[in-house]
Amino acid sequence: MTEHLPGILLKAQSGFFTVRTDAGDFVCQLRGRLKKRRQDTDLAAIGDRVQVSVHPDGTGMIEEIAPRERVLSRRASTGGGRGGVRDRAGEREQVLVANPDQAVFVFACTEPAPHLRMLDRFIVIAEAAHLPAVICANKCDLVTPEAAHELFKLYPPLGYKVWYTSAITGMGVAELRDLLRGKLSVLAGPSGVGKSTLLNAVQPGLGLRAREVSRATTKGQHTTVYPELLPLEGGGFVADTPGVRAVALWDIEPEELDGYFVEIKPLVAYCEFSDCTHLHEPGCAVRKAVEAGEVSVSRYESYCRLRLGDD
Repeated sequence: MTEHLPGILLKAQSGFFTVRTDAGDFVCQLRGRLKKRRQDTDLAAIGDRVQVSVHPDGTGMIEEIAPRERVLSRRASTGGGRGGVRDRAGEREQVLVANPDQAVFVFACTEPAPHLRMLDRFIVIAEAAHLPAVICANKCDLVTPEAAHELFKLYPPLGYKVWYTSAITGMGVAELRDLLRGKLSVLAGPSGVGKSTLLNAVQPGLGLRAREVSRATTKGQHTTVYPELLPLEGGGFVADTPGVRAVALWDIEPEELDGYFVEIKPLVAYCEFSDCTHLHEPGCAVRKAVEAGEVSVSRYESYCRLRLGDD
């Protein structure tokens, strides 16, 4: 009987999968019987935990794929449409990362100024995926500590930890390295926030490798996304997936959105109408909380924009 090795899928491209095992990395294909499964989603994706058999020539075959604990996914590119809350049937799920442990959202304190509506969108995606979210406020060397904390002050009271970093001065780099160690972390953020420089500070060459992956996966308007897990010294992986920027709120119905804003969720039961959209109805507990300063205007506006599909 052929021995099966446990491993994690590092890269998926055109039906070939790079799997890391304790015996090394192997380029594998899927066993035919597995292709009958999960037709509404990707059969195999980076982060999947698999069992492989190895051939004498060093290639392998994926024999089993473990059930996924969680996924970060988006609508498959079928052309047309915008991001936002899904309200169309018949769309196919594209798994960006399987079994992530946490999401790290990198934003700059300045140059560019932080786009908090994008951050709120990312946080909703993480909440929907049951994925712990951490905020990394980079370029702290360009502003005062007081200004940096003022920019992101909304989030710690909501339970989202903010790590303040500077790839230039080294501030917070050791703490970020510890945060990433031993975990499968998804990194996302807008362009120009210094993510590659920060990753290079965490581990020499890591940011350069991430940038190579990013360029390879975003060339051309219709290029298929080939994300990749980047191994960390001391254990763990970073998934720098450019596709996260284009993530639609997969499988979230508009009426479910209030459940992914942690400060809005507990107020819903006190609205006068059970189907309250929190946009215009009388007796809305959410709008009352905004007027009373208990829910921030910024976060409420993010909710409204997402609820209306105008993000």
